[in-house]
Amino acid sequence: MNTSSTTTDTATNKPPEQPTKTPSAELATWLTNLVRTRQYGQLADLRRPRARTTTHILAAAHAPADAPKQREVFEQVAFLFAVYHRGAIHPSYGYGSLGTAMRKIGSPAGRGPNDPGATRLADRIVSSRRIPWRHLQHAVTRLRSCDQPPPSWRQLIDDLDRWTERGRPVPYSWAVNFHTPVRNTTKGTTK
Repeated sequence: MNTSSTTTDTATNKPPEQPTKTPSAELATWLTNLVRTRQYGQLADLRRPRARTTTHILAAAHAPADAPKQREVFEQVAFLFAVYHRGAIHPSYGYGSLGTAMRKIGSPAGRGPNDPGATRLADRIVSSRRIPWRHLQHAVTRLRSCDQPPPSWRQLIDDLDRWTERGRPVPYSWAVNFHTPVRNTTKGTTK
């Protein structure tokens, strides 16, 4: 008899381990569900950064219990999410890092590194030793006003959690993502 096809572990009589979502993925799912289910009151609560409402506490509760410093990151990313989704009827999950998203800030005349305002903002963000919450809010607001997708909310949480790591790999990767030109990788074309 093949025991690998059974639905319980015979030694412990428990169901097999299910892959668990990361805390950042759980928060991103919870936030997008607020938009999807039109919980506009809770989203408005999240846009009040100085208030400590039930919604702020629920957002911070997604942080791992053994990492109390992450609670601030979870609360602040929930704030940024709510700022981006003000008045939205569909959630935007985002894509890539903040550096990738900021490449789209600007106007048709110039975006990303070709927009002086976007370049100054990116430089301010990546040069900060502490998490630059005010500049991050400005970046998210600019993305929203330019009708551009946000960064991946899950990745933003993970990146900000690692912001002060030795060697500063997160700010460096954001700078690289912002300044590196996108290459055309379609077969048969050369540019």
